[in-house]
Amino acid sequence: MTRISIVGGGLGGLAAALFLRQVGMDATVYEQSPELREVGAGIVVPPNLVRLLGRLGLAEALSTFAVRLEAAWEFRRWQDGRILFVQPMGEECMRLYGAHCYVAHRADLLALFRRALPADAVRLGQRCVGVSQTDKDVEIALLGGDSRETRVVSDVLIGADGIHSVLREAIAPSIGARFSGLCAFRCLVPADRAPAMSHRPVQTLWLGPGRHFVHYPISAGRWINVVAIVPAGDWRTESWTADGRIEDLMQAFEGWDARLHQLIESAADTKRWALYDRSPLERWCEGRIGLLGDAAHAMLPFFAQGAAQAVEDAAALADCLRAADAVSMAQALRRYEEIRRPRASRVQLMSRGREVQNHLADGPEQHRRDLDFAASDPLRQSAWLYGQEASGP
Repeated sequence: MTRISIVGGGLGGLAAALFLRQVGMDATVYEQSPELREVGAGIVVPPNLVRLLGRLGLAEALSTFAVRLEAAWEFRRWQDGRILFVQPMGEECMRLYGAHCYVAHRADLLALFRRALPADAVRLGQRCVGVSQTDKDVEIALLGGDSRETRVVSDVLIGADGIHSVLREAIAPSIGARFSGLCAFRCLVPADRAPAMSHRPVQTLWLGPGRHFVHYPISAGRWINVVAIVPAGDWRTESWTADGRIEDLMQAFEGWDARLHQLIESAADTKRWALYDRSPLERWCEGRIGLLGDAAHAMLPFFAQGAAQAVEDAAALADCLRAADAVSMAQALRRYEEIRRPRASRVQLMSRGREVQNHLADGPEQHRRDLDFAASDPLRQSAWLYGQEASGP
């Protein structure tokens, strides 16, 4: 049986293990944290991701924790909440793409993946500290919580270890990051303390000069997820675990609709991270080592496709490796890269600059933008994204 080692126990890493095991491979995830947890909060689960969950037999379980969107996007004016544009979803999304669009807590989706895997498929408290390969196999050195080092040999190694990937250094060292000038605040608000308008099954985007504000319900409606994109000032920390201050978030939206202030005031705490942009990698694979998810194509959050693209990677990877034998694994990884890199890079590049449109100051350009919104049909315009996934042979 083909042995696959996966470094990183996030959504992409667990999805890779699920798809690889589905095609009969011995896939094991090594995660450096002592417990599986997602430090993010809300996540969009678009149709291209929902269909892949269906391939794993997990799509029906979404209804137990995710919120199905009836209007995926509702754009509102910053000052008074006037609706600029609404994109209906619901049955129209199902008709066009064979799946609904949901919003969920990242931790709930991660838990769904973990329950679908055997207990021994995920090894916690194992930090990758070294890697080497030959023509026949690849070896990783793992440091456990007891500081003891172990070595694992496999046929293929997949780096699903996120934005600050260690394994990426073996393929594309010294990848620079460009600071966007923006940072994101993220917080969760108990639904029973939030304004009634935030309870609706809608992803609402408030657009205003220099910043925007997003909210939607998650965890079966028990929480309201909030994401606010603002000028970073002197904030440079790129970490989802860095603590921010509610008073700074409040100040950033001074003068905005009072309902947003009520939503912010209802949050107990907030996280804050600087947004950095990365260019597409020239290659994802080297010999028997391949990258997946944010390790391969870290992207700004403005297209809400980071998790979906990671799971697409996982599905295509399994399709490619299934058609290979132990001798041709490096060739199968190159095929995986050929299939996935163009599509993921397109999403990565399209995620750049979207904040410019969202952050226009009041005036002629903003008026034209609002008129363009009213005349558009982004659900159909996203057919290339929602209607297909790049898959293997």
